[in-house]
Amino acid sequence: MKPLKIIIEKHSDGYVAYPLGLKGVVVGQGDTYEEALADVKSAIRFHLETFGAEALESESPVLEAFVAEAGVAA
Repeated sequence: MKPLKIIIEKHSDGYVAYPLGLKGVVVGQGDTYEEALADVKSAIRFHLETFGAEALESESPVLEAFVAEAGVAA
């Protein structure tokens, strides 16, 4: 089993989760952190069952993930 980094964002209407290190788009959501995490884990399993191990990015695995904030002129 290969460990994946999962980003979980809190929004005003719930949580959104997505993994790093997969080819394609995989997203989970839920009203709570735990629901979003469970949903994205289910989506990851489905993605890997559908596309196989080729869906894993093996050339440059994500070692760490950071969150930074920057001001941007609109």
